[in-house]
Amino acid sequence: MSEFDVRGKRVTVAGAARSGIAAAELLAHRGARVTVSDTRSSVPEAERLRALGVDLELGGHEQETFANADLIVMSPGVSPEQPAVANAREAGVPVIGELELASRWLRGRIVAITGTKGKSTTTELTGRILEVSGFKVTVGGNIGAPLSAQVDESTSETVHVVETSSFQLEQIVSFHPWIAVMLNFSPDHLDRHPSVEAYGAAKARVFENQTGDDWKVINADDPGALELSRKGAARTRLFAMHTSLDVGTAIEDDWIVDKTTQQTRKLVPLDAIHLLGPHLVNDVMAAVTVGAIAGAAPEAMTAAVEAFEGLEHAMELVAEVGGVRFVNDSKATNVDAALHSIESFDRGLVPIIGGRFKGGDLRVLREPLKQRAKAVVAIGEARPIVRDALAGAIDVREAETFEDAVKSAFGLAKPDGIVLLAPACASFDMFRDYADRGRQFKELVRRLV
Repeated sequence: MSEFDVRGKRVTVAGAARSGIAAAELLAHRGARVTVSDTRSSVPEAERLRALGVDLELGGHEQETFANADLIVMSPGVSPEQPAVANAREAGVPVIGELELASRWLRGRIVAITGTKGKSTTTELTGRILEVSGFKVTVGGNIGAPLSAQVDESTSETVHVVETSSFQLEQIVSFHPWIAVMLNFSPDHLDRHPSVEAYGAAKARVFENQTGDDWKVINADDPGALELSRKGAARTRLFAMHTSLDVGTAIEDDWIVDKTTQQTRKLVPLDAIHLLGPHLVNDVMAAVTVGAIAGAAPEAMTAAVEAFEGLEHAMELVAEVGGVRFVNDSKATNVDAALHSIESFDRGLVPIIGGRFKGGDLRVLREPLKQRAKAVVAIGEARPIVRDALAGAIDVREAETFEDAVKSAFGLAKPDGIVLLAPACASFDMFRDYADRGRQFKELVRRLV
């Protein structure tokens, strides 16, 4: 098979966020005639791109820019149904995602990790397990460095551990993971995908190019993940905290173990896990399963897990102020993730919930909140949705600003409760992204200190 070649081709990159910039730079270095199209009037990387010979189209997506292209590369943040893109596709212009573009030039193997929640934690820990075990590893994709930024360092020995979102997977063609991980599945991103089924179909594409030499790692506790994994030719490796498994990764006698028909092998002791929230044990089990498939030694996996203290904005203990603990789970951007955050605590909880609602049923939070929470503080565009969904189950206070929300939650949580940022919503109504929301939360807590 000949190498993918873009020399001299007109390539339009839709979107000038992190992935789009990386794709444009990669394409320019590979000899393409690149135009980056973005709806914003300015982008911080403009001069850097122009220095590479990249043309910029700012302030909107022009039909001609897409219709006259030989190839369109999509940033995950731009909808493939955007009119200029959809029209060009109908006219026969190939449309691929940044993930697909980068994968065509990779020399090493890919570990692709997807699911509705837990992707970032699992991706980062998987990378660390493999690195401690002696593999040459890159980590990125939907977190960290985009895959396009990793192409130049890719060798036949490299393992690329890639967090993959539904937005990235819906635009693949030949993307081929050696190991594909499906952590879980629940409704999310229904502001972008037309239905839960469409969202699931995008996630399931992670398996479609695998062969019988590959692996799919599936959470056997999650019916949605099991259903999505039924297609594809790869061998299946299950992991489960609660479901009884004859073969797979399980928990026995306070150890994560590898069960085969011949033996049970201890991999990592549970007391090596230092993460806040029992649901994060699932993520550890997924990462350990990948390590076991790759041939990592139990001692190396244990060392990596023991040293791993979690990610910023994922069940991150920020501080204790006057007896009240503050926990930052800004990455809980959907209802199911917020539910797991809430269920990690027993009492005295005051969650901050709201933002730009992405769909799902907030009413599933009613009973867990009734059992654990003193009140809820609602923020952002979703305030009326939060109020209506939780009415009668829990006291809901609305806050006009984020600062007011943190102060209100602090007062409600006294003298010994927990303020939990678990928004169940996207951040884009008030913040640049979930990380900006988490950082502002931590700064407001520091001011209380």
